[in-house]
Amino acid sequence: MSSKDNVVKDLRELYAILGLEQVDAHAGFTVHYLQDTFKQLPFRSQPFRPNYFSFLFIRDAFGQYTIDDLQFEVRPLTVYFTNPGNYRVFEWHAIRDTCLITFDEAFLKEYVHADVFQQFSFLLTETMQPRPLQPYEFDTLEQLYRYIHREQYGNSPYKQKLIGALMASLLLKIKEYFFQDYNPIYEGNRSSEIVKTFKIDLEQHFRDLTAGRTDTPLRVQDYADKQALHVNYLSNVISTKTGKSASTWIAEKTISAARVMLQNPALSVKEITARLGFLEPPHFSNYFKKHTGMSPAAYRKQHPETRS
Repeated sequence: MSSKDNVVKDLRELYAILGLEQVDAHAGFTVHYLQDTFKQLPFRSQPFRPNYFSFLFIRDAFGQYTIDDLQFEVRPLTVYFTNPGNYRVFEWHAIRDTCLITFDEAFLKEYVHADVFQQFSFLLTETMQPRPLQPYEFDTLEQLYRYIHREQYGNSPYKQKLIGALMASLLLKIKEYFFQDYNPIYEGNRSSEIVKTFKIDLEQHFRDLTAGRTDTPLRVQDYADKQALHVNYLSNVISTKTGKSASTWIAEKTISAARVMLQNPALSVKEITARLGFLEPPHFSNYFKKHTGMSPAAYRKQHPETRS
């Protein structure tokens, strides 16, 4: 599909195209009601490869999602989840009551749980069909996402922490309803298993790095060795299935971990440098600035609040 080479890459770009200037796509978390956005229906989006997770809570709406080459109908009283990387297009035919929540990995780890993918392994699933709920189950989720929406647009000095606590409750309820016995390794075809295993290995390695259990960075070759695959084959599968190279996944995970640790004043830049496997602080600083546009010290000044 040639259009896959020309897609929206991130939430800010997509929201700008949709004219959603009132939704802050910079903060790593958004929540809004689609009936307030899409006034002229039917609507079909541009193709995009999001760099964020999303939940759609569909109280009353009809439409269709395309993920890679799969199509799913979305109907009332369903929950729909997508994770970063896959090519997708969405269409809406009717929207009366639907809430969209988006969030990135850094937000999850800072405000929900440091080991979020261990606690909520279903977030690693590559392609999830819409999940229908009983009315009482949807009512429970609706109470939570309405609280989240209220806090997001309120003025509490504890806004992010409150939203993080509510998101943890929301994720626990979703896990209770759908994923109590979920194991992402055993879902999907061989290529899907390779992608999921790579993501799990990546997550485990960065948990070890940030916890100080290792200071040895892993290369793409190392991740291929873990699955007994040729490095070119692993690289091709990752790029084809997610739209990003394995090295890009590693770089993004490095920056995500660095951002979280920089918000902890108990960790010096020198210690963060060592934990992430860089030889010297200047190497880490140059790497961080290359990927974020600012130095670690400047980032730390802009993000003084930390998780208690």
